[in-house]
Amino acid sequence: MTTPAPPPPDHLGTGNETGTGTGTETGTGTGTETGTGTGTGTETGTGTGRFVRVGGTVLHVVVEGRGPVCVLSAGLAMAWFDWDAVAELLATRGRTVVRFDRPGHGLSGPATAPPTTAGEAHRIAGLLDALGYGGPAAAPVTVVGHSIAAFHAEGFARLYPERTAALVLLDGSVEEDPRTLLPATLRTGAARALGRAATAAGLPAALGPAARRATVRASRTGGADPAPEDLVRRCYRTGRVWRGALLENSRYLDMAAELASLRRTRPLTAPATVLAGHDGSSGRGALRWLGRQADLADLLGARFEVAEPAGHLVMLDRPDQVARAVVETAERERGDAY
Repeated sequence: MTTPAPPPPDHLGTGNETGTGTGTETGTGTGTETGTGTGTGTETGTGTGRFVRVGGTVLHVVVEGRGPVCVLSAGLAMAWFDWDAVAELLATRGRTVVRFDRPGHGLSGPATAPPTTAGEAHRIAGLLDALGYGGPAAAPVTVVGHSIAAFHAEGFARLYPERTAALVLLDGSVEEDPRTLLPATLRTGAARALGRAATAAGLPAALGPAARRATVRASRTGGADPAPEDLVRRCYRTGRVWRGALLENSRYLDMAAELASLRRTRPLTAPATVLAGHDGSSGRGALRWLGRQADLADLLGARFEVAEPAGHLVMLDRPDQVARAVVETAERERGDAY
């Protein structure tokens, strides 16, 4: 018998970052899910969400709705609440929505090792197992990856084809020829040192929420950051999130190269959609990005769709279009209407 994983406190790392939460998670789920814990993880309910131990790390996860399962994974330094509008739309359209925070993100425990594409794909599989969505009788799931998490979502679809109903890449990261100039250990060491220094200097507590708000405003066309103030403070005043984002970013090109290798050996069998954000401008940078997204869709044999007007945070600017793409991609083979 396994021991329930305790909810991680707001102060999770070393150093002198200041936590502001109460120790009880305040996400937007239904608060009624119990899970079966049939996989390798263990879980304990926390009101509106839960904490599940997968691979030795405590992950924060919110499960909503009923029906076919959709897994949502957000981009670098983003959190579960960035999917609020999309999750609500999917739940009302007969989907079970699983949204989680990767290590060092949101309310999950700190990242203990640098991420890999395969490792994050296995993490998704372990989370599904822990929630009771694994095993021979389990139906395949739709996996949605935003930005850097597109690497992880596509990796899952290639490594677990029998568990994948559909793949949606939401303004996903694209690296046509990923090459690293510095050794991975050097980049990781620098990221860890920078994270420790920032934490020791008190930068997360002083600047974290403001940096989050500014980044969101710059990454969308639809206005300010809609996230609740208390949750932003709770997540972004801690050095844990800063360190997690720096560590993940330090391995960005390595994960891209790993995915490129998977593409040569593991075919993509699930229907896929590449949904790119476009702000409506005719600038060279915006059009080049759309071209790269279209090329990615061609490479994957995926449907290509543009969300306009939308910035990089498409789930905030066009949640209706994101939800529609998720449902239509999963139902494409059956020809069901949305």
